[in-house]
Amino acid sequence: MAAPPLADAHRRTPVRAAAPRTRRRKRSYWPQYLAISPFFVIFAVFGLFPVLFSLYLAFHRWNGLGEMEFVGLDQFRFLVEDSTFWLALRNTFVIWFLSTVPTLCLALVIAAMLNSTVRFTSVYRIAYFVPNITSLVAVAIFFGAVFSTNFGLVNAFLQTMGLPAFEWLTDPFGMKIAVASVMTWQWTGYNAIIYLAGMQAIPSDLYEAAKVDGAGPVQTFFRITVPMLRPIILFTVIVSTVNGLQSFTESQVLFGSNTTLNPNTGGPGQGALTMVLYFYHQAFDNRDFGYGAAISWAVFLVIVLFAVINWRLVQRRVSE
Repeated sequence: MAAPPLADAHRRTPVRAAAPRTRRRKRSYWPQYLAISPFFVIFAVFGLFPVLFSLYLAFHRWNGLGEMEFVGLDQFRFLVEDSTFWLALRNTFVIWFLSTVPTLCLALVIAAMLNSTVRFTSVYRIAYFVPNITSLVAVAIFFGAVFSTNFGLVNAFLQTMGLPAFEWLTDPFGMKIAVASVMTWQWTGYNAIIYLAGMQAIPSDLYEAAKVDGAGPVQTFFRITVPMLRPIILFTVIVSTVNGLQSFTESQVLFGSNTTLNPNTGGPGQGALTMVLYFYHQAFDNRDFGYGAAISWAVFLVIVLFAVINWRLVQRRVSE
């Protein structure tokens, strides 16, 4: 009857001996943990804490100086009934559509042209990527001059064609076209570089076989290039959705200070008021930080929902 206790002791001895080794091994990792800790500390202070605080703030009424007043879901109830928020939501979707479709189509065409060229390819890549790193404020100011009613280049071109001038910066639809043009100019080259990288990964044997079968450039593009780029197109659609629905700087610079009494309201008739610009106006102009936080979380939910819908639609087309 003495054998089982001895067997149990033999079984427990390796475990006890392995415990100090495990502690020593964990201690040896502390230099690595310490080396990467600044990133997590900075992220927690400037990233995670503001997000959690904004969620907490969405349930309070606060002007930034006094005491917070807990109001529960009142901010979100008012948000659902706020006609200005729904106007900003419609404007955002229209601007997103007017900018995303031309951006991705032009990016595909530019990438195909760059992929077919042999000389100066690096120069073209840099030239098309420069708009993405250019100051957006300076670009918006430049496009404001381009779409000017009296001295703009767009109206000057229309008049040379015998067409009347159009008030791009005061008409609600013209304002959306002006904002969408800035976004298209900024992101076309970025997406073209991504498409070009995908095109260069397509095996050349497919194109050679298509030429042998008598396929022309257009048929090759739509039957080989586009199907092979579907995962990359899905990526650019999602990224464009996230960026487009967060548009702020374009409208703020073009129309943010048109009125001195009520700035940052999207210009005349609020034709260029976006969701993020409306959040900025409520939080920093009206000093209603609680309602601004509620708007920001509504923007987040709309972006997530719309990104998921786009992903499912594109994935369904890929599977077909």
